[in-house]
Amino acid sequence: MTDTMGNCEIKIVTGSTTAIITPFKNGKLDEQIYAKLIQRQINNGINAICPVGTTGESATLTHNEHKRCIEIAVEVCKGTKAKVLAGAGSNATHEVVEIAKHAEKCGVDAIFSVAPYYNKPSQEGLYQHYKAIANAVPNLGVMLYNVPGRTGVDIQADTVIRLFDDCTNIYGIKEATGSLERTIELISRRSELKVFSGDDAIDFPILASGGAGITSVTANLLPNLKSSLVDEAFAGNFSLARKINEELYPINKILFCESNPIPIKAAMYIAGLIETLEYRLPLTAPSVENMKKIEKILETYEVVKF
Repeated sequence: MTDTMGNCEIKIVTGSTTAIITPFKNGKLDEQIYAKLIQRQINNGINAICPVGTTGESATLTHNEHKRCIEIAVEVCKGTKAKVLAGAGSNATHEVVEIAKHAEKCGVDAIFSVAPYYNKPSQEGLYQHYKAIANAVPNLGVMLYNVPGRTGVDIQADTVIRLFDDCTNIYGIKEATGSLERTIELISRRSELKVFSGDDAIDFPILASGGAGITSVTANLLPNLKSSLVDEAFAGNFSLARKINEELYPINKILFCESNPIPIKAAMYIAGLIETLEYRLPLTAPSVENMKKIEKILETYEVVKF
């Protein structure tokens, strides 16, 4: 889903979005399978594709691979209802600006940008980082991405509000703190701020609390159910949306038995959605024990093929 922001022409991407995996073959980006995976998402009602986020192993992609993933996503989504909410994140502001400008040139609908990891900036540093990105692409919608469990830094509510107020193209945030309280605080302070669920297990409560969408790992495997969950919640059918969310709980839980995207890639390999199970070091395949657990859970779900 898209909208415009106030009197500006900034596109706002909301609804069901998938943090798409990046498939490899013989150590290289498998462009053919990548395009097929994106088309499968579109066919199953997902509103937007999110290439090169955490699930897309962006941290170990080369800059050229990162850019190519964005290009392919735009190519596949062109002429469809699906949008592209592209990942543009790094721990170096100048690198984010370069990727964001490339994404804008490719024709993405908006970008999301993870908090700079490892160097643990102050809240002022986070503010200046995101302000620089927003100013570099003033005609492109920008979503913040807060996942302190990975980055080591939390984009605090006051900083989010300051950025939303000061930068006309910063329209939302993907909240992966696991905190419903944080979501409620943000929405209560700025009702127009678009808050996305970044944790599959709590998609329903965030949507029911006024969330504007989800960015899902599980949707790589079950896009039909994830898109339905969001559609039902937006339609006010909360009992059905809650039922879908609860049905998805076992798979949501097992897909985080090891660091994402290790389990989701394994699940997709087991389901026949990717031809090879390859990761970029330092990520490796799941343990034998966890692989068996993933296989067992998958037996209880019907995975739609290509």
